[in-house]
Amino acid sequence: MASNKAKRSPSSIALNKKVRFNYFIEERFEAGLALKGWEVKSLRAGKAQLSESYVTLRGGEAWLLGSHITPMHSASSHVKTDPTRTRKLLIHRRELDRLTGLVERRGYTLAPLELYWSRGKAKLAVGLAKGKQQHDKRATEKDRDWQRDKARILKSHNQG
Repeated sequence: MASNKAKRSPSSIALNKKVRFNYFIEERFEAGLALKGWEVKSLRAGKAQLSESYVTLRGGEAWLLGSHITPMHSASSHVKTDPTRTRKLLIHRRELDRLTGLVERRGYTLAPLELYWSRGKAKLAVGLAKGKQQHDKRATEKDRDWQRDKARILKSHNQG
């Protein structure tokens, strides 16, 4: 990954911007999602939110909790919809075992970063993350403010 900035790609559905503020992302990997038909239609319309979601490991499987996919009334009129249901993540067994070891023994957290399309299938970018302390968050904010001010100064200097 070249840049640490959170940018939305053209195939992006939802982005979890708060994760980069609260965690250091050590590693990023891709997981598939087990979805229902109405959820796919809602994702195509861009009606998804990852802001309060998290990933947990239970029973040798990975689960996405707290994500919100708003049902479209035209696509989900005949089925009972649950916008915040727990969704199973599709990850290879070897990778899942490695992640389980890192989360349980080394204290890492699995955080959803972005929901996007890859070859017509919905994918979730999951980050292996370490929590930031309060002083780390302040340093991140200070650095971001400085970058913004620096760009503003350079812009005004080049115009004048």
